[in-house]
Amino acid sequence: MTQSSKSVCEQPVFTKLFETHAEDIRNFIYYKCGDKDQAEDVMQEAFIKLWDNCKKVIYERTKGFLCTVANNLFLNQVAHKKVRLEYAKIPRSTKNIESPDYVMEEKEFMDKLQNAISELSDGQREVFLLNRIDKKTYNEIAEMLDISVKAVEKRMHNALKQLRKLVKNI
Repeated sequence: MTQSSKSVCEQPVFTKLFETHAEDIRNFIYYKCGDKDQAEDVMQEAFIKLWDNCKKVIYERTKGFLCTVANNLFLNQVAHKKVRLEYAKIPRSTKNIESPDYVMEEKEFMDKLQNAISELSDGQREVFLLNRIDKKTYNEIAEMLDISVKAVEKRMHNALKQLRKLVKNI
């Protein structure tokens, strides 16, 4: 069997890919985050995405696919942590000012928003978080992701459109 005729969807081929690339992907993420558990989780998630998309991935490009997916998963986790940190910085004096109903509604809204963001496609979520959380311009995002500015604009437009549908009064 030649390299180009190997299918990533075949169990022995996938197992061999895992054995070959798992340590490299884990180390790649570990060097970025310094957390072995997080690196292990990201590596496993990357292989799950590879399995889910095995029909679309060319055998010779699996390592690049895994690196890109792992990097995107890591960046999404970092962006999520930034959102949580920014949210935690907001002063909370709920004792006298905010009613319990308001606090509950705010929590429900934040949960709804986070669920809506998690339902965006990977590309939309990545562009949305890079722009809105990291304050990156469309040009910077296009350069980071190696796509055109128009593609960034399209992803952002679709992300905002979907968020408006999923979360009312945003």
